[in-house]
Amino acid sequence: MVDETPTLPAINAGQLAVVRTLLERVLKIYHRIETSGTEHLPDSGALIVGNHSGGVIAMDVPIIAVSYWEKYGLKHPLRVLAHDVLMLPFGAVLKPLGFVNATRENARAALSEGGATIVFPGGDYDVYRPTAVRNKIDFAGRTGYVRTAIEAGVPIVPVVSIGGQESQLVLSRGESLAKYIPITKVFRSKYVPIAVGFPWGISLGIPPNLPLPTKIVTRFLEPIDPADFDNDIKAVDEVVRARMQEALDELAAERRYPVLG
Repeated sequence: MVDETPTLPAINAGQLAVVRTLLERVLKIYHRIETSGTEHLPDSGALIVGNHSGGVIAMDVPIIAVSYWEKYGLKHPLRVLAHDVLMLPFGAVLKPLGFVNATRENARAALSEGGATIVFPGGDYDVYRPTAVRNKIDFAGRTGYVRTAIEAGVPIVPVVSIGGQESQLVLSRGESLAKYIPITKVFRSKYVPIAVGFPWGISLGIPPNLPLPTKIVTRFLEPIDPADFDNDIKAVDEVVRARMQEALDELAAERRYPVLG
């Protein structure tokens, strides 16, 4: 039987160290990031599952990565399952930093390395959600992440963040508009986000507006072992989303002002 697990690109420790230093400075100054719950990050394989915020320039991955590196350094590999929207134009730069195309095979290979893997089940649907529903957990019915965790025998570590979707005003995912733009098929996306920000005013994603210096608060939640729910994919997904929504509601109640935090 042929092993279908692919060999992933090596992570370049030198490049990663430079990027880590830069990210830590930018995120702490520009977005005034606050994180909690990093004690829930296990020192072995785990699937980190988060809500996705920020549109074209999302800060979720950098914030999660900085928190992980602060705890473990480069001792354990950290991989990111990324959508083609990101990988097609930037894959050559991102792969040495641990990014891989979001496929089941790559997820299995990443988790077999013994480190953590980041995935955003809602993908582009979630990251382009209108600002009016910015504090809603919605994976668009996608549950493949649960199956991935079960197959790899690793816990799911939910993580929620608030503030990222305030970096610009997202009016619509632009699903109707996307039907008339052929390039969306190349990027395997159904959306052309309609957003308002600086400096372009109304933007359709490209060129992206610069993110506002919104305060982003992130919380890691207790790990969820699918085996505790008899590996029932639907049940695990419901628990993950319910716990994430509860935590996000708490963060929203604590947030006094948009952008300012």
